[in-house]
Amino acid sequence: MRHNKKFNHLGRTASHRDAMLANMAVSLIMHKRITTTLAKAKALKKYVEPLITRSKDDTTNSRRVVFRYLQKKEAVTELYKTVAPKVGDRPGGYTRVIKLGTRQGDAAQIAFIELVDFDDNMAKTEKTAKKTRRSRRSSGKKNDEAAKADSAVETDDVVKAETAEETSKEASEAKAKEDVSEATAKEDASEAKAQDEKEAK
Repeated sequence: MRHNKKFNHLGRTASHRDAMLANMAVSLIMHKRITTTLAKAKALKKYVEPLITRSKDDTTNSRRVVFRYLQKKEAVTELYKTVAPKVGDRPGGYTRVIKLGTRQGDAAQIAFIELVDFDDNMAKTEKTAKKTRRSRRSSGKKNDEAAKADSAVETDDVVKAETAEETSKEASEAKAKEDVSEATAKEDASEAKAQDEKEAK
């Protein structure tokens, strides 16, 4: 029988469950939004909201109580310096759980849990992410410019090769003309010599 079992054990031992919820609470305080299963999100909501209520009273004792649960100084500092001032006027309901559908593979229900008063920060981060995507598009222009530069270099190489071929052709033609002129000069000299020999006879 399942009598008097009022909370979800999440398939873990008590120590494992407490350690997991503490780590998830630290991640939620530091990042303001995390994605997890729906069951873990509901368990985390019950775990972290009393700590946020405790952070409204900034005393040494309350800090020590919160540190006993979170076990991380950076998270305690973030909770008291950043989160507590924003939720000071709120009487409860510091977190929001939104379902995202089922996970492919095991069909587990996925949800994200976020701090309610930090929606503006999440929107800003999404806008900056979109801006980075636009900058990626501009990198395509740079690639086009680089391709144009490469094509220009290739055309220069082709022009240089063509000019080199033309100069080599001109040089070969000039050499052939010189050879022909030398041959005609030799023939003329031999003919003149033959005429001189005839006259001498």
